[in-house]
Amino acid sequence: MASLKYIPINFIFHVIYLIFIFSAHSSTAELKRLLQPAKPDGTVSFLVIGDWGRGGSYNQSNVALQMGEIGEKLNIDFVISTGDNFYDNGLLGMDDPAFQDSFTNIYNASSLQKPWYTVLGNHDYRGDVEAQLSPMLRALDNRWVCMRSFVVNAEIVDFLFVDTTPFVDKYFVQPNKHVYDWRGVLPRQTYLNNLLKEVNVALEESTAKWKIVIGHHTIKSAGHHRNTIELEKQLLPILHANEVDLYVNGHDHCLEHISSVESKIQFMTSGGGSKAWKGDVNHLDPEELKFYYDGQGFMSVDISESELRAVFYDVSGNVLHHWKTYKEALYFTS
Repeated sequence: MASLKYIPINFIFHVIYLIFIFSAHSSTAELKRLLQPAKPDGTVSFLVIGDWGRGGSYNQSNVALQMGEIGEKLNIDFVISTGDNFYDNGLLGMDDPAFQDSFTNIYNASSLQKPWYTVLGNHDYRGDVEAQLSPMLRALDNRWVCMRSFVVNAEIVDFLFVDTTPFVDKYFVQPNKHVYDWRGVLPRQTYLNNLLKEVNVALEESTAKWKIVIGHHTIKSAGHHRNTIELEKQLLPILHANEVDLYVNGHDHCLEHISSVESKIQFMTSGGGSKAWKGDVNHLDPEELKFYYDGQGFMSVDISESELRAVFYDVSGNVLHHWKTYKEALYFTS
C-alpha cells in the first residue's frame, strides 16, 4: 500500500468532495444525505453483501467473482455492505493493508467499481473506527462510503443506514476479552436517543416511493444471533410507524428472508460474504420464514416506481430465492 503522504492531491480532492456532499440536502435532522442518481429509465439496481472481510478466504473471493458477474448482468448502480467489513477486529489504522487485501483487491470486477455504501458492524467496532470512517480511505479507493448513520436518496427510493452496534447491551456490559472503540458514541444513551430521533425524522420527511433501512444487526432472524431485542424494542416501532418496505442486515452469516405478520415490512439478511455457519438455524414461524440458507452468497435488488424484486444467490451464482412486491396504486395504473 502506498504511503498516504504520497497522495496529497487525491486526499484533498476527496475531502472536499465529501464535505460538499455531506453538507448538501440536509433536513431538520442531522443525518448526512447523499444523492445517488437512478438510471435514465428511473430504475435502481444494487447488490447487498455482508460479513465479508477475510482477505479472500472462506470463499470471499468466489462470492466476489459471482457478484461481478451478476452486477454486470443487472447493470448495478451501487453496492451495499451490511457491516463486519474487516475481520476479526476491524482496521488497525488508515494504513492497515487489510483495506486493500480484503476490499480493493477482492472486489475488482468492472461492474463493482461503483459506490459502496457501508455501515459498521460489531467486529468493525473492535478496531480503529475512526480509520474506517475516515475520508482518507476514499483517497485509496474512491468507492468507499462509510459513515455511522446516513441517508442515500436514489430518487424513487430512500435508503437509511443505521449504526446498530451501540444499541446492543452486551457489548457494553459483557464485552468479554473484546475491546470496542466507542469514540463518538459516548455518552451512549444520548447517542441512541439522538439517533432514534434522526431516524424517525428522516423517514417522516421521505417522499420516496420506497423506504429501505439498512443495519448490521438483525431485527428478526432464525440464524445464530436470532432477534436483536434492543432493536425490536427501540427501532422497529419507528420502522412500522413510517411504513418501511425492507429492513436489510448482516450479522448472521447466512441468507434469509422473513416476512412480518404485523406489517408489510420484510426482513432480509445478507451476511454470507465469507465464513458461513452451516446448520446453525433456529425454529421460526413458517408463516414468517420465507427462506433460509446457511451458506455463502449475496443478494440483488431491482426497483422501479411500481415494483421491487429481491434475489438471493449462492457462492456459484445460482438463484436460491426470489421475491417480488408492488406499489399497487402505481402498478395498476401504469
